[in-house]
Amino acid sequence: MNNIAFAGLGAMGWPMASRLKEGGFQVLGIDALEQRAEEFNGQAISPEEESRHLASCEALFLMVVNADQVRSLLFENGAVESLGQGACIVQMSTISPDDAAAMARDVAAVRPDLRYLDAPVSGGVVGARAGELTIMASGAEDDLAGCRPAFEVLGKAVYEAGQQPGQGSAMKAVNQLLCGVHIAAAAEALSLAEKSGIDASLMLSMVTGSAASSWMLKDRGPRMIAEPGDVTSAIDIFCKDMGIVCDAAKASKAFTPLAETARQLFVSSSQRGEGLLDDSQLIRTYRLLNGTT
Repeated sequence: MNNIAFAGLGAMGWPMASRLKEGGFQVLGIDALEQRAEEFNGQAISPEEESRHLASCEALFLMVVNADQVRSLLFENGAVESLGQGACIVQMSTISPDDAAAMARDVAAVRPDLRYLDAPVSGGVVGARAGELTIMASGAEDDLAGCRPAFEVLGKAVYEAGQQPGQGSAMKAVNQLLCGVHIAAAAEALSLAEKSGIDASLMLSMVTGSAASSWMLKDRGPRMIAEPGDVTSAIDIFCKDMGIVCDAAKASKAFTPLAETARQLFVSSSQRGEGLLDDSQLIRTYRLLNGTT
Protein backbone atom coordinates (compact mmCIF):
# COMPACT_ATOMS: atom_id res chain seq x y z
CA MET A 1 0.00 0.00 0.00
CA ASN A 2 1.46 3.31 -1.08
CA ASN A 3 -1.21 5.48 -2.69
CA ILE A 4 -3.99 6.48 -0.30
CA ALA A 5 -6.71 9.09 0.22
CA PHE A 6 -7.42 10.60 3.61
CA ALA A 7 -10.85 12.12 4.23
CA GLY A 8 -11.37 14.47 7.17
CA LEU A 9 -8.60 17.03 7.69
CA GLY A 10 -9.75 18.35 11.07
CA ALA A 11 -7.93 18.63 14.38
CA MET A 12 -6.93 14.95 14.33
CA GLY A 13 -7.21 14.15 10.64
CA TRP A 14 -4.73 16.77 9.47
CA PRO A 15 -1.81 15.57 11.65
CA MET A 16 -2.66 11.93 10.87
CA ALA A 17 -2.66 12.56 7.12
CA SER A 18 0.53 14.62 7.46
CA ARG A 19 2.31 11.80 9.28
CA LEU A 20 1.33 9.37 6.55
CA LYS A 21 2.73 11.75 3.96
CA GLU A 22 5.94 12.15 5.98
CA GLY A 23 6.08 8.35 6.28
CA GLY A 24 6.44 7.96 2.52
CA PHE A 25 2.82 7.44 1.47
CA GLN A 26 1.29 9.32 -1.43
CA VAL A 27 -1.67 11.03 0.23
CA LEU A 28 -4.66 12.78 -1.32
CA GLY A 29 -6.37 14.99 1.25
CA ILE A 30 -10.18 15.28 1.17
CA ASP A 31 -12.25 17.61 3.32
CA ALA A 32 -15.68 19.23 3.30
CA LEU A 33 -13.86 22.58 3.46
CA GLU A 34 -12.31 22.98 0.02
CA GLN A 35 -9.73 25.48 1.30
CA ARG A 36 -8.41 22.98 3.83
CA ALA A 37 -8.06 20.26 1.20
CA GLU A 38 -6.38 22.70 -1.17
CA GLU A 39 -3.89 23.70 1.53
CA PHE A 40 -3.05 20.08 2.30
CA ASN A 41 -2.69 19.04 -1.35
CA GLY A 42 -0.89 22.20 -2.42
CA GLN A 43 -3.45 22.79 -5.15
CA ALA A 44 -7.15 22.88 -5.82
CA ILE A 45 -8.62 19.57 -6.97
CA SER A 46 -11.97 19.46 -8.75
CA PRO A 47 -14.56 16.78 -7.92
CA GLU A 48 -13.76 15.09 -11.23
CA GLU A 49 -10.03 15.04 -10.47
CA GLU A 50 -10.76 13.76 -6.96
CA SER A 51 -12.73 10.84 -8.43
CA ARG A 52 -9.85 10.00 -10.76
CA HIS A 53 -7.41 10.09 -7.84
CA LEU A 54 -9.67 7.82 -5.78
CA ALA A 55 -9.72 5.30 -8.61
CA SER A 56 -5.95 4.89 -8.26
CA CYS A 57 -5.89 4.76 -4.44
CA GLU A 58 -5.29 1.49 -2.65
CA ALA A 59 -7.02 2.72 0.51
CA LEU A 60 -9.36 5.44 1.74
CA PHE A 61 -8.89 6.48 5.37
CA LEU A 62 -11.76 8.30 7.08
CA MET A 63 -11.44 10.51 10.15
CA VAL A 64 -14.64 12.53 10.38
CA VAL A 65 -17.02 13.55 13.15
CA ASN A 66 -19.76 10.94 13.15
CA ALA A 67 -21.52 8.10 11.32
CA ASP A 68 -23.65 10.49 9.27
CA GLN A 69 -20.54 12.09 7.82
CA VAL A 70 -19.01 8.66 7.10
CA ARG A 71 -22.14 7.57 5.25
CA SER A 72 -22.39 10.86 3.35
CA LEU A 73 -18.80 10.68 2.18
CA LEU A 74 -18.98 7.03 1.16
CA PHE A 75 -22.36 6.98 -0.53
CA GLU A 76 -23.76 10.45 -1.19
CA ASN A 77 -20.44 11.91 -2.32
CA GLY A 78 -19.63 8.82 -4.37
CA ALA A 79 -16.41 7.60 -2.77
CA VAL A 80 -17.54 3.97 -2.83
CA GLU A 81 -18.27 4.17 -6.55
CA SER A 82 -15.02 6.02 -7.32
CA LEU A 83 -12.58 3.71 -5.54
CA GLY A 84 -10.59 1.30 -7.67
CA GLN A 85 -10.92 -2.47 -7.70
CA GLY A 86 -10.07 -4.08 -4.35
CA ALA A 87 -9.37 -0.83 -2.47
CA CYS A 88 -9.64 -0.86 1.32
CA ILE A 89 -11.86 1.55 3.28
CA VAL A 90 -10.30 2.24 6.70
CA GLN A 91 -12.91 3.86 8.94
CA MET A 92 -11.12 5.46 11.92
CA SER A 93 -13.80 7.81 13.29
CA THR A 94 -15.55 7.12 16.59
CA ILE A 95 -18.94 5.67 15.67
CA SER A 96 -21.17 3.06 17.29
CA PRO A 97 -20.43 -0.65 16.83
CA ASP A 98 -23.81 -1.09 15.12
CA ASP A 99 -23.09 1.75 12.68
CA ALA A 100 -19.64 0.33 11.92
CA ALA A 101 -21.06 -3.09 11.15
CA ALA A 102 -23.91 -1.65 9.08
CA MET A 103 -21.52 0.53 7.08
CA ALA A 104 -19.42 -2.51 6.16
CA ARG A 105 -22.51 -4.41 5.03
CA ASP A 106 -23.73 -1.48 2.95
CA VAL A 107 -20.35 -1.10 1.25
CA ALA A 108 -20.30 -4.82 0.44
CA ALA A 109 -23.80 -4.61 -1.02
CA VAL A 110 -22.73 -1.90 -3.47
CA ARG A 111 -19.11 -2.98 -4.11
CA PRO A 112 -18.37 -6.58 -3.08
CA ASP A 113 -14.79 -6.18 -4.30
CA LEU A 114 -13.95 -3.48 -1.74
CA ARG A 115 -12.44 -4.28 1.65
CA TYR A 116 -13.44 -2.60 4.90
CA LEU A 117 -11.69 -2.10 8.23
CA ASP A 118 -13.25 -0.72 11.40
CA ALA A 119 -10.28 0.97 13.09
CA PRO A 120 -11.09 3.77 15.57
CA VAL A 121 -8.29 5.46 17.47
CA SER A 122 -7.54 6.85 20.91
CA GLY A 123 -4.94 9.41 21.89
CA GLY A 124 -6.42 12.73 20.87
CA VAL A 125 -4.73 15.54 19.00
CA VAL A 126 -1.50 15.12 20.95
CA GLY A 127 -1.28 11.45 20.01
CA ALA A 128 -2.14 12.21 16.37
CA ARG A 129 0.65 14.78 16.13
CA ALA A 130 3.20 12.49 17.75
CA GLY A 131 2.19 9.37 15.84
CA GLU A 132 1.36 7.70 19.15
CA LEU A 133 -2.29 6.81 18.70
CA THR A 134 -3.79 3.57 19.94
CA ILE A 135 -5.59 1.85 17.08
CA MET A 136 -8.38 -0.66 17.72
CA ALA A 137 -8.91 -2.48 14.44
CA SER A 138 -11.24 -5.20 13.24
CA GLY A 139 -11.66 -6.82 9.85
CA ALA A 140 -10.23 -9.59 7.72
CA GLU A 141 -6.72 -10.68 8.71
CA ASP A 142 -5.24 -10.02 5.26
CA ASP A 143 -6.68 -6.51 5.21
CA LEU A 144 -5.34 -5.77 8.68
CA ALA A 145 -1.91 -7.00 7.60
CA GLY A 146 -2.02 -4.83 4.48
CA CYS A 147 -2.80 -1.69 6.50
CA ARG A 148 -0.36 -2.37 9.33
CA PRO A 149 2.49 -0.29 7.76
CA ALA A 150 0.17 2.74 7.74
CA PHE A 151 -1.07 1.97 11.26
CA GLU A 152 2.50 1.82 12.52
CA VAL A 153 3.14 5.33 11.18
CA LEU A 154 0.02 6.62 12.95
CA GLY A 155 0.16 4.76 16.24
CA LYS A 156 2.25 3.30 19.01
CA ALA A 157 -0.02 0.29 19.48
CA VAL A 158 -2.39 -1.64 17.23
CA TYR A 159 -4.93 -3.99 18.81
CA GLU A 160 -6.75 -6.43 16.55
CA ALA A 161 -10.20 -6.69 18.10
CA GLY A 162 -11.57 -9.33 15.75
CA GLN A 163 -12.43 -10.13 12.16
CA GLN A 164 -15.85 -8.46 12.10
CA PRO A 165 -16.33 -4.71 11.54
CA GLY A 166 -17.93 -3.31 14.67
CA GLN A 167 -15.60 -5.10 17.06
CA GLY A 168 -13.03 -2.31 16.84
CA SER A 169 -15.72 0.25 17.62
CA ALA A 170 -16.93 -1.88 20.53
CA MET A 171 -13.41 -1.79 21.96
CA LYS A 172 -13.33 1.98 21.48
CA ALA A 173 -16.66 2.31 23.31
CA VAL A 174 -15.20 0.54 26.36
CA ASN A 175 -12.18 2.85 26.20
CA GLN A 176 -14.38 5.94 26.00
CA LEU A 177 -16.50 4.74 28.92
CA LEU A 178 -13.41 4.83 31.13
CA CYS A 179 -12.21 8.16 29.70
CA GLY A 180 -15.54 9.87 30.31
CA VAL A 181 -16.04 8.42 33.78
CA HIS A 182 -12.46 9.28 34.78
CA ILE A 183 -12.88 12.90 33.66
CA ALA A 184 -16.11 13.15 35.65
CA ALA A 185 -14.51 11.53 38.70
CA ALA A 186 -11.53 13.88 38.55
CA ALA A 187 -13.84 16.90 38.30
CA GLU A 188 -15.93 15.63 41.20
CA ALA A 189 -12.88 15.08 43.41
CA LEU A 190 -11.31 18.47 42.72
CA SER A 191 -14.60 20.28 43.14
CA LEU A 192 -15.05 18.53 46.50
CA ALA A 193 -11.61 19.80 47.54
CA GLU A 194 -12.61 23.34 46.59
CA LYS A 195 -15.90 23.04 48.45
CA SER A 196 -13.99 21.79 51.51
CA GLY A 197 -11.67 24.79 51.46
CA ILE A 198 -8.61 22.80 50.32
CA ASP A 199 -6.29 24.44 47.82
CA ALA A 200 -6.98 22.68 44.52
CA SER A 201 -3.34 22.77 43.40
CA LEU A 202 -2.23 21.17 46.65
CA MET A 203 -4.96 18.54 46.36
CA LEU A 204 -4.00 17.76 42.77
CA SER A 205 -0.34 17.42 43.71
CA MET A 206 -1.22 14.96 46.45
CA VAL A 207 -3.63 12.71 44.53
CA THR A 208 -1.56 12.49 41.36
CA GLY A 209 1.19 10.90 43.43
CA SER A 210 -1.11 8.47 45.20
CA ALA A 211 -3.01 5.29 44.40
CA ALA A 212 -6.02 7.51 43.62
CA SER A 213 -4.37 8.87 40.48
CA SER A 214 -5.37 8.20 36.87
CA TRP A 215 -4.07 9.28 33.48
CA MET A 216 -7.08 11.55 33.05
CA LEU A 217 -6.54 13.16 36.43
CA LYS A 218 -2.91 13.92 35.59
CA ASP A 219 -3.80 15.24 32.14
CA ARG A 220 -7.07 17.08 32.78
CA GLY A 221 -6.57 18.03 36.44
CA PRO A 222 -4.20 20.96 35.84
CA ARG A 223 -6.58 22.35 33.22
CA MET A 224 -9.55 21.96 35.55
CA ILE A 225 -8.08 24.32 38.11
CA ALA A 226 -6.75 26.82 35.54
CA GLU A 227 -8.69 29.35 33.49
CA PRO A 228 -10.20 27.83 30.32
CA GLY A 229 -7.59 27.79 27.57
CA ASP A 230 -6.69 25.67 24.57
CA VAL A 231 -9.17 22.97 23.62
CA THR A 232 -7.64 19.52 23.32
CA SER A 233 -10.95 17.68 23.28
CA ALA A 234 -14.28 19.48 23.52
CA ILE A 235 -17.15 18.70 25.87
CA ASP A 236 -19.37 18.13 22.84
CA ILE A 237 -17.06 15.34 21.68
CA PHE A 238 -17.70 13.50 24.93
CA CYS A 239 -21.44 14.13 24.63
CA LYS A 240 -21.26 12.20 21.37
CA ASP A 241 -18.84 9.53 22.62
CA MET A 242 -20.69 8.86 25.86
CA GLY A 243 -23.90 8.64 23.87
CA ILE A 244 -22.25 5.93 21.76
CA VAL A 245 -21.10 4.18 24.94
CA CYS A 246 -24.56 4.18 26.47
CA ASP A 247 -26.26 3.10 23.24
CA ALA A 248 -23.76 0.25 22.85
CA ALA A 249 -24.44 -0.80 26.43
CA LYS A 250 -28.18 -0.84 25.79
CA ALA A 251 -27.69 -2.89 22.63
CA SER A 252 -25.64 -5.39 24.67
CA LYS A 253 -28.08 -5.21 27.61
CA ALA A 254 -25.17 -4.18 29.83
CA PHE A 255 -25.55 -2.26 33.10
CA THR A 256 -23.49 0.96 32.94
CA PRO A 257 -24.79 3.43 35.55
CA LEU A 258 -21.49 5.31 35.87
CA ALA A 259 -21.38 5.91 32.12
CA GLU A 260 -24.97 7.15 32.15
CA THR A 261 -24.21 9.60 34.95
CA ALA A 262 -21.08 10.89 33.24
CA ARG A 263 -23.00 11.35 29.98
CA GLN A 264 -25.63 13.45 31.75
CA LEU A 265 -22.93 15.68 33.22
CA PHE A 266 -21.38 16.30 29.79
CA VAL A 267 -24.80 16.95 28.26
CA SER A 268 -25.64 19.39 31.07
CA SER A 269 -22.44 21.32 30.42
CA SER A 270 -23.15 21.44 26.70
CA GLN A 271 -26.73 22.57 27.20
CA ARG A 272 -25.49 25.55 29.22
CA GLY A 273 -23.50 26.67 26.18
CA GLU A 274 -20.13 25.20 27.20
CA GLY A 275 -19.95 22.44 24.58
CA LEU A 276 -16.98 23.96 22.75
CA LEU A 277 -14.88 24.32 25.91
CA ASP A 278 -12.18 21.79 26.73
CA ASP A 279 -13.66 18.68 28.35
CA SER A 280 -11.69 19.44 31.53
CA GLN A 281 -14.19 22.26 32.07
CA LEU A 282 -16.79 19.70 33.08
CA ILE A 283 -15.73 20.81 36.56
CA ARG A 284 -17.76 24.00 35.97
CA THR A 285 -20.94 21.91 36.25
CA TYR A 286 -19.84 20.63 39.67
CA ARG A 287 -18.93 24.15 40.78
CA LEU A 288 -22.34 25.36 39.74
CA LEU A 289 -24.05 22.56 41.69
CA ASN A 290 -21.79 23.17 44.69
CA GLY A 291 -22.26 26.93 44.65
CA THR A 292 -18.53 27.57 44.29
CA THR A 293 -18.53 29.28 40.87
